[in-house]
Amino acid sequence: MTKARFVPLEGYHALPVDEMERRATAFADEVARRRTIRQFSPRPVPRRLVEECVRAAGTAPSGANRQPWHFVVVEDPDAKRQIREAAEREEREFYTTRAPPEWLEALEPLGTDEQKPFLETAPFLIAIFGERYGVTPDGHQFQHYYVTESVGIATGILITALHHAGLATLTHTPSPMKFLNEILGRPAHERPFLILVVGYPTSDAMVPDIQRKPLEEIVTFR
Repeated sequence: MTKARFVPLEGYHALPVDEMERRATAFADEVARRRTIRQFSPRPVPRRLVEECVRAAGTAPSGANRQPWHFVVVEDPDAKRQIREAAEREEREFYTTRAPPEWLEALEPLGTDEQKPFLETAPFLIAIFGERYGVTPDGHQFQHYYVTESVGIATGILITALHHAGLATLTHTPSPMKFLNEILGRPAHERPFLILVVGYPTSDAMVPDIQRKPLEEIVTFR
């Protein structure tokens, strides 16, 4: 086993407690403004913005630092059309035969259905894949650990980075999503995690009148 090499911690800056609290409050207030939208404008988004947000996502912690994720940024209209058509096929099956009544009842207040025009309208789709195992250049397979947890953390950072940059997002998870491997040419050992729709909201975008749980309902201090 190769012994890990350690280097001095750089980049950490100790701050006064009052400054830490100010930053924490400002950040909480900023991310509280984030809303999932479904009405996207075709207004172009500079690719550089998306690149930097994906770079931020790539800093996420991961099991054994294996970084088991891959992000496919889709802007080609034909690819987006194929993804929409495949996703809507799965969604029609979900809404008509696969979803239990309780699930459909939970979704009803949100007004969702099998129609997914945003998959073509938004300037970018980011298909996020989790690598079930790694592959060396010579074809040797090696184990990845906590893939779902690691990819989920990276996705959360990506969503937050895009919001911080001034963009809106939608997490879309048609099930199953194997069509993404075929359309986007990804290998079989990569499992689709979700499709992140990225862009600007339309000027008349609407969102459900829902509330987030208050702090006292989501945390316990012991």
